Amino acid sequence: MNLEEYFARTGYKGSTEKQDLETLTDIFQHHIRAVPFENLSIHCGEKITLELEHVYNKIVRRKRGGWCMENNQLLGWVLKCLGYDASFLGAYVFNPHQNTYASIMTHLLVKVVIDGKTYIVDGGFGVSYQMWQPMELVSGRDQPQAPGVFRFTEKNAVWYLEKMRRRQYIPNQNFSNSDLLEKKECRKVYMFSLEPRTVEDFRSQCTYLQTSPDSLFTKKSICTLQTTAGFRALIGWTLTETTYNYKENMDLVEFVTLEDEEVEKTLKEKFNITLERKLTPINVKGFYTI
Repeated sequence: MNLEEYFARTGYKGSTEKQDLETLTDIFQHHIRAVPFENLSIHCGEKITLELEHVYNKIVRRKRGGWCMENNQLLGWVLKCLGYDASFLGAYVFNPHQNTYASIMTHLLVKVVIDGKTYIVDGGFGVSYQMWQPMELVSGRDQPQAPGVFRFTEKNAVWYLEKMRRRQYIPNQNFSNSDLLEKKECRKVYMFSLEPRTVEDFRSQCTYLQTSPDSLFTKKSICTLQTTAGFRALIGWTLTETTYNYKENMDLVEFVTLEDEEVEKTLKEKFNITLERKLTPINVKGFYTI
């Protein structure tokens, strides 16, 4: 494991000497535009494990992606190696269909402190809720980014993240009522405390998420990647390409349905992923929004 190999994977060629916000943002953006958020291992008969060396080999050497426990664990390792004051937190993800936060802590975050200011760095949420810049941990302040307006609020030492989106233009009207589309303009994302966590705190959740029939990740095969203009996502057989703010206060959301034989080719061309085992796409309706 070495930083040079990781930076070759993400294409980052900037400075590694300064532990400042600008450098952090640049490293972070290269990561989310090179490393997909994906759960394809579950649908290829592979087991997802949290050993750092395994995560490194999967993402850096095999050029795969991962979910939050993989992406953010790797990001945390990189930042610590560079000298950043980085640590892990745990979050409870909001379920819009049940209108409540999860009862178990399934989302791993990175907290970074720079010059006395605390930032949240999350490279493991994907789709339209993926932040593009580290967010300063301040309550009640809008933090506009390319994907939309993010905001933290704090109540009784619990922090809540929400996101406001733009209007959406969907050229293919067959998808205008798709359950993949976020219907609300303001969406709760997750809640968390500042209690320090370790990867060990997520081992049982890692097993649950990839085995339980109640898990979102067993119900859908997901691969998403941020681009310089928006993001693309392959959920089941549905490929979505979103362009942020393509005209004033409006995002362009384009859908296409793939045939079975097009899935692996699309993963290679759109996400730079080549799978070692056969993927069985799945998309149980009513469980995911972008």
